[in-house]
Amino acid sequence: MSHTVHPYSHRLGIIRDWKSRWFGVKGKYKEFLKSDVLLREYLEKKFRGFFISNIEMERSQKTLRIIIETSRPGILIGRNGEGAVKLKNDIMAMLERGGLSCSEEVKLDIKEIRYPESNASIVAQMVSEGLEKRMPFRRVVKQAVEKVMANKEVLGVKIQLSGRLGGADMSRKEKLKKGRVPLQTFRADVDFARYEARLAYGKIGIQVRIYKGDIFDDKPKV
Repeated sequence: MSHTVHPYSHRLGIIRDWKSRWFGVKGKYKEFLKSDVLLREYLEKKFRGFFISNIEMERSQKTLRIIIETSRPGILIGRNGEGAVKLKNDIMAMLERGGLSCSEEVKLDIKEIRYPESNASIVAQMVSEGLEKRMPFRRVVKQAVEKVMANKEVLGVKIQLSGRLGGADMSRKEKLKKGRVPLQTFRADVDFARYEARLAYGKIGIQVRIYKGDIFDDKPKV
């Protein structure tokens, strides 16, 4: 029997890279792991609804670099960069408050996503936003699928909802798929995201898979 595995971890080291990268750091694995996990949870909670796609961290002996990818960078950066400075101070205060390992210097990079409709995390947040506004779930999913497939680089999309859909007493799963989404092909560029819509009668889980073609290694083999 085959098992459904996380599309990101399934391709780690093949076409995907780790979201936490450490350079020249030894003997502090436990501290840095705890620090990265708690910091990621803090930022995801703080920026819920800000359409944050990805949070990556790079550590060296003296520097912690945080890379935030979003479709709305202006909201995070603020006027004259005030938002970015405040965010950096909040991160350092959070690390100190929790007694977590903090490098001497914290750098913050905010990157803009040019095509948010082809990013699984942002699409999942768009679906969540529609559900939280009490729109019919079938219409929300159908509109999201059409927006995603309007991008030239997208070859397939699959959106699945699970929970008390439409306020029903019994939870169930509903999914809508368009195009093709390979599950086991390592070279397949499948963007995957999970998200939750928080409604009055419970949470609804959202899974989004977006297939953007295959990635081939063009380097000549020696």
